Amino acid sequence: MTAAVVANSQLSIAKQPAAKTTTSTSKSPTSVGKTIQIAKDLPGYYVTPAGTGKFPAVIVLMEAYGLNQWCKSICDRLAQSGFAAIAPDFYRGITYEYTDNAGAIAKLKSLTDDGIMADVGKSLDFLTEKSEINTNVIGIIGFCMGGRYAFLANAIYPTKIKATVAFYGGGIDAAPANSLGRKSLLDRVSAMQSPIMLMYGSEDQMIGADEHGRIGTALSKAKKRYILNLFPKAGHAFMNDARRDSYAPEAAAEAWMMTTGFLSQNLKPKKLKS
Repeated sequence: MTAAVVANSQLSIAKQPAAKTTTSTSKSPTSVGKTIQIAKDLPGYYVTPAGTGKFPAVIVLMEAYGLNQWCKSICDRLAQSGFAAIAPDFYRGITYEYTDNAGAIAKLKSLTDDGIMADVGKSLDFLTEKSEINTNVIGIIGFCMGGRYAFLANAIYPTKIKATVAFYGGGIDAAPANSLGRKSLLDRVSAMQSPIMLMYGSEDQMIGADEHGRIGTALSKAKKRYILNLFPKAGHAFMNDARRDSYAPEAAAEAWMMTTGFLSQNLKPKKLKS
């Protein structure tokens, strides 16, 4: 792990001008992603970069709407940037339209933290058995529901996950009146070992600035390596270009650039010159 990874905690609120909108981060052709069985009872989606070699890998955790085409496209984009990517299907084949909030929320409520972490563990086991994967450099990224689970996975698998990106993970420190019944994860912070980057929109009506502050305070007090980025004029799900009501293209382009840079820094470490 590089010196940058083990540096002191930092809180970085993004204030830079937004990057120009881009529709692709493609750097090279990729192999075609495919639906797989991660384990006997767990389907998923898997894609690797073109060519051969020992690739760093990223586990992609879906939104509350299921393992849909947008979630698969995130895996494909990661492969274009040189990472193998795997997305476990927590819903076992069920997806919801973005207009079906009631159905998605009802399904989300049926999940348990222990059950999801078991699925993440099965995904880690799957990657460990693949000859094309460098098992020493596996990261995790999640969106919305998946952002909260990515935060938790950092604590549950501290020696296996080397970098975490959590996009607008609602309920990391849930308010007492949280209607989804999610437990705060701040008591897990002490177990974390790898760097984490948290991404939020300033106009997110589901996650307030006070929650950002509580999360940052907990990570700082525990002396954990983290970055917290806040994107102005962006709301919840600002990364998802399939959701035109919430998509913020300039913020999404900048956030993706930061994401691939963060993952490259921590999963593709360069040897320091002597």
